[in-house]
Amino acid sequence: MAKKDLYINYDIESNFWGEPGTNGQHSFYQLIHQGTQLIPCDFIGFNHSINPLSNHQDLLISNVFAQTDALAFGKTRKQLEAEGVDESLIPARTFDGNRPSNTILAERLTPATLGALIALYEHSVFTQGVIWGIDSFDQWGVQLGKVLANRILPELKSKDSPLAHDRSTNELLRRFRQKA
Repeated sequence: MAKKDLYINYDIESNFWGEPGTNGQHSFYQLIHQGTQLIPCDFIGFNHSINPLSNHQDLLISNVFAQTDALAFGKTRKQLEAEGVDESLIPARTFDGNRPSNTILAERLTPATLGALIALYEHSVFTQGVIWGIDSFDQWGVQLGKVLANRILPELKSKDSPLAHDRSTNELLRRFRQKA
């Protein structure tokens, strides 16, 4: 398929991002639990920590298992009522569940394990691209960013060079040039 003929008339998306352990629960787990879009996710845990501290590994793994349990089964109005939760709070504390997740539990984080995880996600990206009919590694948007960055770079160093970008970029460049 030629580039000019590339057209996908359905939603495609795949993002790989995350946060170690309990750091993520206040930043994005809430979105995964009660957001308006279904976000399938993977949880990666290890039986043994590479930096053992007291019971921290057990705390982290218990959170992996708890989050996947909550995503799978949620919390119903009936359960909340049985717990005596105030009626006004029930809508905010109800979770549908049935949110897909995978749990990958490895023995420990080693170079080999990390390599296997990277290979897994690279293969996943490749496979999705084949299914969607796109080249997942042909990233023209990223390339455009590199071209623009090379155009902007000399303007960062010279306070006198003219700025020929949009108003927002020009203003950001002016502010950057004024740094002490």
